[in-house]
Amino acid sequence: MTDYPLSPELKAFVEKTLSFNSLKSSLKGLREAYNRMCRAFTPPRPAGLAVTDFRLNDVPVRAYCPTFTMPADGWPCIVYVHGGGWVVGDLDSHDFITAELAARLQVLVLAVDYRLAPEHPFPAAFNDCLAVWQALQSGDCPFQLDLERRVVVGDSAGGNLAAAMCLALRDANEPLPAAQVLIYPGLGGAANLPSRSQCADAPLLSTSDLDCYHALYLPGPAQRSPYAMPLLANDFSRLPPAFIAVAQFDPLRDDGVCFSERLNTANTPVLLYQGQGLVHGCLRARGLAAEVDELYEAIFEYLRGFLF
Repeated sequence: MTDYPLSPELKAFVEKTLSFNSLKSSLKGLREAYNRMCRAFTPPRPAGLAVTDFRLNDVPVRAYCPTFTMPADGWPCIVYVHGGGWVVGDLDSHDFITAELAARLQVLVLAVDYRLAPEHPFPAAFNDCLAVWQALQSGDCPFQLDLERRVVVGDSAGGNLAAAMCLALRDANEPLPAAQVLIYPGLGGAANLPSRSQCADAPLLSTSDLDCYHALYLPGPAQRSPYAMPLLANDFSRLPPAFIAVAQFDPLRDDGVCFSERLNTANTPVLLYQGQGLVHGCLRARGLAAEVDELYEAIFEYLRGFLF
């Protein structure tokens, strides 16, 4: 196995994360182990947030709303789409970041609990995310929103869904997010990208893991839709400005790099964050490793430019 030069703090995080791996090979065992791991890295929620669960277009969502008086133009809003290979994760698994985004930026955060594969393969999760966005646009949300200050944020598979949603909205000439923030996203890059082999056995996500998740999300004949794998799109123009964070030791690293290059070529503003020393899934190492805290600060700074 490759010896990846991680900081001692990030190496300790990886070891603790791997300690939750299940000996059960079943899907149920995988999800139970993932949920246990998530709980171990979820701190108490910050004070000053009202948290409510409800449905938008019949999709479960969770709102994190600051308890101070709503801004005159309505709430700036982050729609958050969680990672987990389209197979694991829910409203609780990413509470650690959705709550912090709401508290730190003092904006409304709406987390989407999309349907999971393999019970619900593509396009179920994609359709759920799109349905939530369209509900916000039509005013079905119980919160008053500032429609000019809405962004979409997603990590890993959530980054895939966020990017796909932006492509679909652009294609339909529907209102777009003000920006898209994609954190170590899986965007359907080619199997021969350098990061696939250079990081084949990377901590927390290997190339074989990635292949398994793809097979569960896209069963049967290969899906050629850019809404399944956004790098298949032919047109990258007229998309929202993008912040793309990649992790150095991640087989998905070059997905984000390729996507940023396509956006650049199409004159779509993009900021590529080269996450030196980072691994896939490192968002949970908040407060444990300086390099992860630096990533958070870069995300906060970028979002402020579109929410205020």
